[in-house]
Parts: sequence; C-alpha cells; structure tokens
Amino acid sequence: MSTVPLQAPTPEERDTVLAVPGMHCAGCMSKVERKLGAVPGVAGARVNLSARMVTVRHEPGLPVRSLVEALEDIGFDAQDRTDKAFQRVSAVRPLLAPLAVAGFAAMNVMLLSVSVWSGAEGTTREMFHWLSALIAVPAIAFAGRPFFASAWKALRKWQTNMDVPISLGVLVATGLSLYETATHGKHAWFDGALMLLTFLLAGRVLDAMMRDRARAGVDALLSQAAQGALVVSADGTTQWHAAGDLAPGMLMRVASGERLAADGTVARGASRFDQSLLTGESDPIARGEGDAVLAGTLNLGSPVDVRVSQVGHDTTLAEIARLMEASTQNRSRYVRIADRASRLYAPAVHSLAALTVIGWLIAGASLYQALVIGVAVLIITCPCALGLAVPVAQVVASGALMRAGIMVKDGSALERLAGVDRALLDKTGTLTLGHPVPDATALDALSAEDAAVALALASHSRHPMSRALHLALGQRGIVAAPLEAVSERAGEGVFATCRGIDVALRRPESAGTSAVALVIGDAPVRLLPFSDRLRPDTSEALARLAASGVTCSILSGDRVEAVGEVARSTGLTGIGGALPADKQDMVARLRNAGHAVLMVGDGLNDGPALASADASMAPGSASDVGLQAADFVFVQDSLLALPRAVTTARKTMAVVRQNFTLAIVYNVIAVPLAIAGLVTPLIAALAMSGSSLLVVANSLRLARAAK
Repeated sequence: MSTVPLQAPTPEERDTVLAVPGMHCAGCMSKVERKLGAVPGVAGARVNLSARMVTVRHEPGLPVRSLVEALEDIGFDAQDRTDKAFQRVSAVRPLLAPLAVAGFAAMNVMLLSVSVWSGAEGTTREMFHWLSALIAVPAIAFAGRPFFASAWKALRKWQTNMDVPISLGVLVATGLSLYETATHGKHAWFDGALMLLTFLLAGRVLDAMMRDRARAGVDALLSQAAQGALVVSADGTTQWHAAGDLAPGMLMRVASGERLAADGTVARGASRFDQSLLTGESDPIARGEGDAVLAGTLNLGSPVDVRVSQVGHDTTLAEIARLMEASTQNRSRYVRIADRASRLYAPAVHSLAALTVIGWLIAGASLYQALVIGVAVLIITCPCALGLAVPVAQVVASGALMRAGIMVKDGSALERLAGVDRALLDKTGTLTLGHPVPDATALDALSAEDAAVALALASHSRHPMSRALHLALGQRGIVAAPLEAVSERAGEGVFATCRGIDVALRRPESAGTSAVALVIGDAPVRLLPFSDRLRPDTSEALARLAASGVTCSILSGDRVEAVGEVARSTGLTGIGGALPADKQDMVARLRNAGHAVLMVGDGLNDGPALASADASMAPGSASDVGLQAADFVFVQDSLLALPRAVTTARKTMAVVRQNFTLAIVYNVIAVPLAIAGLVTPLIAALAMSGSSLLVVANSLRLARAAK
C-alpha cells in the first residue's frame, strides 16, 4: 500500500478518484502508481488497495479518459469514482452466479466421482467421466471467467498476476481430463478443477463484500448534504439550483427543517442548527448574521439566508469524506503479508511447475506424464488453505458475535481489534444513551400549575431538551396549560403568555449548564437540570477492558463541562470540544506512539477517527455515517459489548495463527510429494480440499467464542 500520501492540492491542481477493481496485491498497486505517474500532467498517484481505488493529482485540463486509458494499457479496467453508474454497481453481484455454478457443479461431479473411486471399470467408468465432463466443462467456462478474463488482460499486456497460474492450472487440468476421457483413460480431474474454483470464488466474494461496505460508508456520508438549494438572485427572485451548480458568493435561502447544501455564513436572519453530525454536540447551535454554517447541518429554527463560501469537494462534509476514504489503508498486518507474498506467488508457482515438467522430461518421462505431474504441482500449491486461514475464522467469530448482539462489518477488523491497547470513547450516544433526561427531583418540586405551563411551552419546540421534558411530564399525566402569543427565538427559548402572565422556557443564564429555565411571571426562576444517563454495565465494561490491558479515555465533541461530568463519574480522563480533524489527529498521534487504537463513536464527526483507528465500533443508534464507518456495531444498550468483542478478537487471532501453521505444514509435506510424482491431480485436489477442511474445522471452535 502507498506509503507516500498526497499533500493538499494546489489551486492549479485537481484530484480524480478512479475505481480499479482489478487490483489484488501490492504488485498491482505499484504498477498502477508507476503508470499513472508517467502520464504527462499527473503530479502523483496514491492507491487505496483496501477500497480498490486510486487518487490521481493532475492538471485541471487533463481528461479523465486519458487516465483510464493509461490503466487499460497495463491490463486494469478503471472508472471515475463519482460516476453514478459506478456507484450503483455492486462488486459482489457479478461473483455470485459463478460461485453458485462452481459450487453446484462441484457437488454433482464429486457424487459421480464416488463411483470411480469405488472401483468402477470399463464402460461404467467412461460413462461417469463423460457425465462429469458434460457438467464440468460448461461450469468451468462460466465460473472461471473472473480469473480467465483477468489473466488474459495481464498476458495481453505482457504482464502477470495471481490469476495467471490459477487459470493455467484449471485449464490444463480440464484439458488433460478431457484427453483422458476421450482416450478411455483411467483418471479425470474435473472435480479438482471445480473445487479449486469454488474455494477461490468464495474468497473473492468475501473480499468484494468488504469493498462494497467501505464504499457505502463514504457514499452515506456525502448523502448527508442537501441535493440542492433555493438561490436568491439580485432582484429578489428565487430559483432552485442543484448542489453541483452552486458557486461561492451565491445566496441560499434555507427554510426550517432543511439541510444545508454548501458551507457558508449567515447573511440574514438567525436560527438554531443541529450540528451533531459534524461536532457530536447534542444541543443545537445558535447562529446569527456573520456566523459560519456547514453543509449537512439541519436548520431547526427560522428561515435564514446563507452566503455560500465552499461548495462540492471543498465543503467540510466532503473533507470528512476524504479523510474517511484515505484512512481505510494500511490497517491489516496479515493483508500486508499476503500482498508481499502475492508478488512472489505467480512467478514462483510458474517456475516450480515448469521445472517439475522439465525435470521429469529429462528423467525420461513422457510429455503426458510430465504435464500431469506439473498440473498436480499447480493444484497442490494453490494457497486455498492459506487463503481460508483468516476469512473462515473471521466468519465463524463474526457469527458468534452476531448472536451476542455485535455485528461485525469488516472481518479483518478482528485482527486489528485483537491488538488494541488504547480505546477512545465518544460521550453522547456511546458512553451515554444519548437522550437528555430531566431530573426527576426537579420535576417533583414543580406545582401542578407550573408543570402544566412547562408542558405547554415544551410542546412548541423541537429542541431535544424540550422534547424530553414534554415526554417526561406527559408520562406523569400533566395536562398542558393554555398559551397565547407563543414564539420561539433561536438560541434563546420559547416565550408566551398564560392567563395574562409572561412565561418562558429558555436557556439558563449560566453558560454550559445542561438545564432549561422555567420562568413564570415574577416568580423565582425554576432551573430544570438534564442528564444523559450512562449505558448499563459501564463500570464493569471499563474494568474488564482495563484488566485486558486496554486503557480507555473520553474523546468528544461535546462541551468540556459535559465531558468533565462523565469523566468524573467513570474515572476516565476526557477531552471535550474535539472537531472531526482533532479526533483523527488524536488517533494518529497514539498510533505513531506505538499504540493500537480502538475508536468508539456514533456520529458523523466520529467518521474520520472511526476510519483511521486500528479498529472501530459504534452503537446501533449511531448515525448512518457512523454505522457505515465502524467495523463493529453493537445493538444492545450494555457497554459490555466492548470487552466481549476484544476477547473474541483475541481468541480469533489465536485460531488464525493455528490455521497458518496447519496450512504451512500441509505445503511442506504435499509440495515435495507432488514434485516427486507421487500425487495425481485428483489427489492434489483432494489434498488441497482436505487442508482447507482442516482449517475450517479448526475455525469452528470459535462458534462459542463470544459467550
């Protein structure tokens, strides 16, 4: 993966993101970056191998088509990341039909092979071979297309990749099997070729699922901005403009309940804005003339006119999306090992099989016998057991966590979670339940008349505290008092008259207080405090994390005072007022200091930190962006999901290491036997399948890991 990040573009440069689904290893990555870097007008290229994308920094006038053609010259299909057609295409769907065909055909051919293995001779054996051929040949032609097409593109450009030896092994095994069948031979290896394709396609499907999920996270984030805005012209008329047509200097009219389509400053009016997606702050923020407002935030109060300052890719929302997309790289040690191994796999397997064939020819074997032994080497060296060592363990562990109420969105995150020693926890909605609750004692102290006025005032506001107060008083059977001349002032509160007396439910005089002030005429102001309750089992969860060597701290965008209250109640250190970039910077500093970091958060403002941490987790109540960016989602209220996931991840990686040992031992024993001619292609396929089944059986021990 790329180790040289691109700096921010200059005004004379622009970035284009291309999807390159054919990249599978570090060798592919280096080819793509070198080729794009040689294109005139390109300042640099950075591959995100996890998402199969490349960001190209180039001159503004350079056509995207020239970048696509450059990649096509080295055998890689590419498409503009912003292309709507690309955004609708799933990487998984094209692989499902080949996988289903390969699996179904493999099972049927294996059933026919049972008779051959049982000793069928003569015409009976030939009949079963022909039946196997009728099933296998069209199935292999269809199911092998993803590998054949990739291999052909590489070879046509005088390149090689991992699909070349796979395709060669499958095609030669199929060809020799047809030859054996046509010449009344004793052996055919259709079952081995089909099993090989089935295992390989299963691995590709799992990989594609992870890529779709990563892409969906960024798409969900960008969808938080409005699709357009009502623009006010110089003569006062208004016209709807799509978000892509907005430009700095335009005047947007943002009605109550609308989201902003661009960054800007309030030119006329004042209102309250829900910025929780960006900052994590649960309370709406009051903004008046001259104050900055951001794309994706929700106008909760009065209509305002906003002068556009940043649009499209320059908005704060788009910057968070870029941070998330760039942060999906360089996170898996096992992936890095596999990438390095993949650069050697194709030439090593080709060389080994070719030397085997040449060696046997020199030893006096016939060309047919030498080719059969060479095919056995190609099949037996297929890294299926190594390839399954990690994903099968991840799938079983993910199922165990799912039954415990924890959804695993990225199986490779189990590896990263197993090594964490620091946990950064957001406050609102993560450590706490995210719902402000009025203090019961303060409500009990209200007279029936005062409670009726408070209920009536609260019913006229969409503020989270007003809604919580309305719910709490309604559950007590309070009936709202009659109000007149009701008005809500942005950032101040709700004001009215009740039976000729001025009443209000407003912000307290003391800044930073989580409370509302009830004012009734000349009577003393009644302060109604609110609190956000901690999740159940928080103390036990934090103690279990500490016992497992994970140090926890709070990192939140909420007010410093609110974070301090939770920090004191949990015994953790806490940082408040953190912006998205601040959170990501904290993750980076801890990682640079040698720590493995778990980020737990629920909002859009947590997105970049969730993406850049070694592992990330979000509660089920999180925003769409938080849910997409996180590796794990826990659906229960209890915070015990955190230590349970860490423990399961560590058990999983212990099994993965055992699986690697089993796979390596298999190759150490099996490959020399194949080279020595002691293994037929059928036995090679069975041995390859047997090693894979052994890895699967060992992984099944994780089924109860999350108990």
